[in-house]
Amino acid sequence: MQTTTVTPPTVPTWQAQALCAQTGADFFFPEPGSSVREAKRICGMCEARSACLEYALTHDERFGVWGGLSEKERLALRRLRTR
Repeated sequence: MQTTTVTPPTVPTWQAQALCAQTGADFFFPEPGSSVREAKRICGMCEARSACLEYALTHDERFGVWGGLSEKERLALRRLRTR
């Protein structure tokens, strides 16, 4: 009989330190048409902001506020980077 050990994925260090981890997800994943102002304010104070943004861009996160940018702002940034 063969046994397989499954190791859960590790959480990047920046995620554990991010201010959003200490705040409700409602700010960062608002209903369509809702304001993201509060999420951006929180992101602006977060030391993990740049790592968060890079993660979102690398993993093509399409929803929510990541690294202080909305979905549309990240899409525009991705387009600029591919030029």
